[in-house]
Amino acid sequence: MAYFEKVKKNFGFGCMRLPMKGDEVDYEEFSKMVDTFLEAGFNYFDTARGYMDGRSETALRKCLTSRYPRESYILTNKLTHGYFKTKEDIRPFFESQLEACGVDYFDFYLMHAQTAEYYRDFKECRAYETAFALKEEGKIRHVGISFHDRAEVLEQILDEYPQIEAVQIQFNYVDYEDAAVEGRKCYEVCVRHNKPVIVMEPVKGGNLVNLPKEAGKVLDDLKGGSHASYAIRFAAGFDGIMMVLSGMGTMEQLEDNISYMKDFQPLDERELAAVQKVQEIFRRMKLIPCTACRYCISGCPMGIPIPEMFAAMNTQKIYQDWNSSWYYEIHTKDRAKASDCIKCGKCEEVCPQHLKIRELLEMVSDQFENRQ
Repeated sequence: MAYFEKVKKNFGFGCMRLPMKGDEVDYEEFSKMVDTFLEAGFNYFDTARGYMDGRSETALRKCLTSRYPRESYILTNKLTHGYFKTKEDIRPFFESQLEACGVDYFDFYLMHAQTAEYYRDFKECRAYETAFALKEEGKIRHVGISFHDRAEVLEQILDEYPQIEAVQIQFNYVDYEDAAVEGRKCYEVCVRHNKPVIVMEPVKGGNLVNLPKEAGKVLDDLKGGSHASYAIRFAAGFDGIMMVLSGMGTMEQLEDNISYMKDFQPLDERELAAVQKVQEIFRRMKLIPCTACRYCISGCPMGIPIPEMFAAMNTQKIYQDWNSSWYYEIHTKDRAKASDCIKCGKCEEVCPQHLKIRELLEMVSDQFENRQ
């Protein structure tokens, strides 16, 4: 499969999570990380307006685009549902993204988080056609999609818009055979349509870094790299993978990722066997597959800290100790509790994992609020 000529290596900087200083991006630290990333020979950065409430785009302007020549990096942005209601809204929004990022074109522009429902809205507003027109005008180099639905929906989109040049999917060793995410099936659709694949959530929002003790021991016994290294190398080892993204909030994370992706080697047979054992451990534990993307929070009228609650629930399943209850109390001290959910369903409409959040919040409430 042909790779896009500016893509130097198959590892990219996902900018949904950045180094923070309190409630603001730590620009000094992020600039250092950008420098280190580029000096190591990598050049791909991924953002969206909704990432960090718009601070991701402006952080890239301050720490990347104002400091380096435009030809030295690849910048991907996205058209996100919720930021436009009509066809006429799209171009002004797009121009505001160029301004926020400090560039005059995007290397990749993706129709963001496509599901069957969102896809209908995008088609109705002729979003794809607008993106293709912007490409003709030189403001976009390549048009693609990011995707969160069943494989059959992806097949439909690629059949109807064969001009799509790349597909971003959630792909990791836990979701590979998951019935909700359909990682393997979506990957196979991309292969059939000869579309380069961009991988998001290779470490599943940190879940494949902070592993349950039993699973962590399996990988530690290999006496090789970090837990993250096995997850990212698993995803990068498939044919047709153009890019694997990782959100990195510290220099330590960045340097670890660079250490094994600079001269990338796919997992060997022994490492793959270990990953398969970890997959089985996760299946047995039945953890809530939340990636802490935080899309659910912005629309919640009660302000429920849903990812934190699911993390506490998973911690309880893994360790079964007092720690999870302690953190549940911390996260709800001055905020809404799980039992405050009014069942409006807004969180479920935007959840990329298609979680039944309302039912899960009832489970969380039973676990942490109804103790005698």
